[in-house]
Amino acid sequence: MQGIKRRIVYVSVYEAIAIALTSVALAWMGHSAGAAGVAAVAASAIAMAWNLVWNIIFERWEARQTRRGRSLRRRVAHAIGFEGGLVVFIVPMFAWWLQVSWWEALVLDAWLIVFFLIYTFVFNWAFDRVFGLPASAQPAS
Repeated sequence: MQGIKRRIVYVSVYEAIAIALTSVALAWMGHSAGAAGVAAVAASAIAMAWNLVWNIIFERWEARQTRRGRSLRRRVAHAIGFEGGLVVFIVPMFAWWLQVSWWEALVLDAWLIVFFLIYTFVFNWAFDRVFGLPASAQPAS
């Protein structure tokens, strides 16, 4: 599976799992279930938009590399780039919606960042195993 179809399936499955996990994590951290659910859905919408943008940027960069495939190093770089960009958008939203300071939102998000770094890495590996590598990572024919 390649192109836009791959991206839509990827983002949809990734975010469905992420909403469920984030809602539970925020509720576990002491926020009301309603506020946690709304924050998770809002974070998911932001993450879906960023995910599409980040994967386009990453795959364009990846397509220009002489070494093909997705090594451990490349997968780690992908996960860190995605999560790093996401922090810029999510922390202000958490501070506003959950009515906490920016510092508290950053600390709250830090727990989620650690989890999602691992989740992103594992999800990408599993997704590539199920659907195959994207064209940008396949060996030249």
